[in-house]
Amino acid sequence: MKCAVSERNKGEDVRLKLNRVPKYIWVTLGITLLTLLLHVIGISDDLVNVGLIYLFPVLVSAVYWGMGPAIYAASLSVVAFDFFFVPPYLSFTVEDLRYIFSFVVYLAVAVLTASLAGRLRQQLEVVKQREITTNSLYALSRQMTAVTDLHTLLGNIARQVSLTLGTPAAIYLPNAQGELQVASSSEDSDVIAWGQGEAEVAIAKWVYQHGEIAGRGSSSLRESSGLYVPLRTEDQIHGVLAVNLESSDLQGQLEELRLLEACGGLAASAIARVKLAEEARLAQVTAESERIRTALLDSVSHELRTPLTAIIGSATGLLENDSLFTPEDRKELTGNIRDGALRMNRLVTNLLGMVKLESGMLQLRRKWCDVGDMIGIVLTQVQQFIQHRRIRVELPDQPPFVSGDEVLLEQVLVNVISNAIKYSPEDSEIVITVKVDERHGQMTIVVADSGVGIPEADRERVFEKFYRSESSRHVTGTGLGLAICRGIVEVHGGTITAEPNPGHGTRVCICLPTEEPEASFPYMGQGEEE
Repeated sequence: MKCAVSERNKGEDVRLKLNRVPKYIWVTLGITLLTLLLHVIGISDDLVNVGLIYLFPVLVSAVYWGMGPAIYAASLSVVAFDFFFVPPYLSFTVEDLRYIFSFVVYLAVAVLTASLAGRLRQQLEVVKQREITTNSLYALSRQMTAVTDLHTLLGNIARQVSLTLGTPAAIYLPNAQGELQVASSSEDSDVIAWGQGEAEVAIAKWVYQHGEIAGRGSSSLRESSGLYVPLRTEDQIHGVLAVNLESSDLQGQLEELRLLEACGGLAASAIARVKLAEEARLAQVTAESERIRTALLDSVSHELRTPLTAIIGSATGLLENDSLFTPEDRKELTGNIRDGALRMNRLVTNLLGMVKLESGMLQLRRKWCDVGDMIGIVLTQVQQFIQHRRIRVELPDQPPFVSGDEVLLEQVLVNVISNAIKYSPEDSEIVITVKVDERHGQMTIVVADSGVGIPEADRERVFEKFYRSESSRHVTGTGLGLAICRGIVEVHGGTITAEPNPGHGTRVCICLPTEEPEASFPYMGQGEEE
C-alpha cells in the first residue's frame, strides 16, 4: 500500500484548514450568481419557486462541505431572498410575518441535511478505513505466504506495517541465549533505528514476558512513545511487534489499533510457520544423515570384511603351510589375495569419488579421448571378474572421440561394466555399443546385459546414493557405483539412464557431448549403485 493511514489523516486536516475559507467564498459566489440569474430569467415575482431554488446552495453545501457551510448558505440565502425578492425590496424588513417561518425552514433544512451528510461521510470513512485494513492484511499475508526465510520474513513484516501505519516499526525476537533483541526494523540499517533504545527494549521485554499489549493507546505503560503488541500463537509468544506513535494520532483510533493487532497475529502465525518448516527441514536432514551414515557403515563394514577375510586367510595359509601347497594352490591363494585387494581398492575409489562429488572438489582434466582405447583399458581392468561371460564391443567405422577426463570416464565404464558382470549369469553375453550422432553432436555408449533386470520403479532410484534394488540384494555392493557414474557424466554435460534390455536384462545408456565445451566447472554433486 503506497499511502499510510496517518499521512492521509494529516493531509485531510491540512486540506480542511486551507479549504475552509474558499468553501465560504464559493458559497457566497454561488448564491450571488444565483440571485443575478433569477433576476435575469425574470422569475423574481414567483416567490415560491425562488424560495425552492435557494434550497440548492444549502443542499450542495451540506452534502459536500458539512454543517458550517450549509448553515452559512442557508443564512445567506435567507438574507438574499429577503433583501431582493420579499417586499419591501432592497430592505431587510418583512411585510408578511409568514416569511419568518420560511426562514426557519431554511435553517432547519440546512441543519438536517448537514447532519445526514455528515453521517454519510463518516460511514464512507469507515468503509474506506476497513478497505485499507483489508488491503493491508491481504498484502501482508501474501508476502508472508511466499517467504520461507525468517530474516526476509521479518524484514517484509516490518516494512509493510510501517507503510500501512505511516510510522517506524520494529520486531523483537529472542536470541540463542533467550535475550530479547531487535531482529528487524523498517528504518535504514545504516542509522540507529527506532526501537533499539534501552527504554524500548525494556518495554518489549515486559510485553514478551506478560503477553499483554503495552504502550501509547493501551491500558499499560501509556507514557511510552510506542505501541507494543505480542506476537502470540495459541501455545507460544514468538516476539514483539512495536510501532512508534510519538508523532501520530493513531492511539485515538480504534480501527488502526485493531489493524496493528491483526498484523501482529498474522506475523506470529508466519513466524511459527517458518520455524516449524525449519525444524522439519533440520529433522529431515538429520534423519537423512543418520540413514546415510548407517548405510555407509553397514556397507563399508560388510564390503571390507569379506575381502579382508579372504586376504588374511590366503596370506596366513601361504605363510604357515607353504610346504603343503602345490603350485596350483599357491596360485589360487595368490589370486584370492589379488581379487580381495582389487575389491577393496574399488570400494575406496568409489568412496573417495563420492566425497569429491559431494564437496565440489572434482576438477576435470579435459582432453580428446579415444573411446575405443578407453574401452580396451577398462576391459583389461575387469578381466579378472569376467569369468565365463562373453563381452562383445561394437564400434563405429570411424574412431570415436570425446572431450573429457579420461580417468573419470574410465571409472564410469568400470563401474557400469562391473555391474553388468555381477548381475548377469555365467555364459551370458554383455554387449558394449558405441554410437555417434554427428548431427546432434553427441555420443552414446550402451552397456547391455542379460541379467536380472531393474524394476521400472527403481530405474531412476538406482542412481541415488546407497540405494539398491530389491532384485540385487543377493549381490554384494555399497550402492555408490552408479551414483558416482551419474555425477561424473553430468559434470561432463551428459546423461546416464537405465532401461530394460529387449528380451532380458538391463541397458545402461551413457550419452556424452562430442564437442568440447568453452569451460568446465567443478561439480557439486548428488547422486548410486555399484
